[in-house]
Amino acid sequence: MTSAEKVDLIRDAADDMKADRIEILDVRKKTSISDYFVVCSGTSDRHVDSIADRVAEKMATLKVKPLRTEGERSGWILQDYGDVVLHVMKEEQRQFYDLEALWESVQNNPDLEL
Repeated sequence: MTSAEKVDLIRDAADDMKADRIEILDVRKKTSISDYFVVCSGTSDRHVDSIADRVAEKMATLKVKPLRTEGERSGWILQDYGDVVLHVMKEEQRQFYDLEALWESVQNNPDLEL
């Protein structure tokens, strides 16, 4: 499965669960840890958990499992799929950590054609 296919599937699964502000960050020129970050928000801990669970379920149907999952039940869940990393955050955590500003020189486009 290509990075682009993973991004599309993750974005669609998050959107299915009504994730807010889904952003795709192309980090290929900035780091070797991943090609893309998908960042989105949930309205509560339960919503964040549900978004992350849906993404994991959709990826599992294609036999893709995260290399690592961090932060379950914490308001910020990270799922590492190697070349694509998903960050699902409550809005408060998202504003505090402001990943988009941290990676501000990176292309940030939710409609990114990969």
